Amino acid sequence: MYVVKSSLPEAELKTVSEALQGALVDLVDLSLVAKQIHWNVVGPRFRSIHLQLDEVVLSARTASDLVAERSSALGVPPDGRASTVASGTGIKVPPSGWIKDTDAVSGMVAALGAVIGRMRERVNATGDADPVTEDMFIQITGDLEKHHWMFQAESA
Repeated sequence: MYVVKSSLPEAELKTVSEALQGALVDLVDLSLVAKQIHWNVVGPRFRSIHLQLDEVVLSARTASDLVAERSSALGVPPDGRASTVASGTGIKVPPSGWIKDTDAVSGMVAALGAVIGRMRERVNATGDADPVTEDMFIQITGDLEKHHWMFQAESA
């Protein structure tokens, strides 16, 4: 059942909808991973990393909402269910229990790097198919790269 119809041709819509769904999965999982680390980080840099993780969570949640709403606007129902996120994520699961501050930083560098790599693929995939979605992915990727840089600077 299609309630909302896209103005994109079917082939372009397929490309764009797959990119949007993949981005949604990665962004939802990024927010969950960052929050998990946020709750469990320990060590001398606890406070600064704890607060920095909340910034990532806010960015990822904001971006996931933009992505889901773009998908809806194109007539494709977004799927952010836990089972969908768990089966489609490109992010390594963080360890359970307390996480040393240095491990929290390296974990976030890896998680952000994984999402950024996949987002850049989506930028390339959507450029010709839908420049509006491509632009949104560019903005999200730029924001994620800022967080990536800041966590990398933590471990310099």
